[in-house]
Amino acid sequence: MMQSMLASSRSPRPSVATSLLAMCAVVVSLSTLPANATQSPRTPPDYRDDRSTAESVVRSLYNAVNRHEYLRAYSYFSDGPERPDFETFSKGYEATEHVRLKLGKAVSEGAAGSIYTRLPVAIEAIDSGGAAQVYAGCYTLRLAQPAAQATPPFQPLSITEGTLKPVDAPFDSTSGSCPTN
Repeated sequence: MMQSMLASSRSPRPSVATSLLAMCAVVVSLSTLPANATQSPRTPPDYRDDRSTAESVVRSLYNAVNRHEYLRAYSYFSDGPERPDFETFSKGYEATEHVRLKLGKAVSEGAAGSIYTRLPVAIEAIDSGGAAQVYAGCYTLRLAQPAAQATPPFQPLSITEGTLKPVDAPFDSTSGSCPTN
């Protein structure tokens, strides 16, 4: 019996210690997940503020939402007539606990010293009660030619318009879409 146990410990099968380590790794990784899959993680995601591409801006927007940093989230939108006041904007996220994000393929075009990018987006917003709602649509972003900006403040790439509508499909099978011109 002892010899067969020794022989089996030399076989390619994992040892008991290796199996226990693997099980511990699974338990540790599961313990970092929320108790209820529809709730947000217990710790906020790492800070992300990247305004270099349309995808980065939208990821940064939802990073701010997930960290409950609504003033920072608001800063990703350009200051225009379609932009709601900050109080209205922040109240819109009051019950949002966490958002999952899925991006489509961005399409950019230049016009009159600016680059406009349309980005298909799907999100799943989970509220503080654990209920989820899926939205799909499009964000339009604008970058005024940096070399043409001669007076402060500098205007970085920003969201000029967002149209997201609720959908009944599950998040994993949803994708955003942008209107074609």
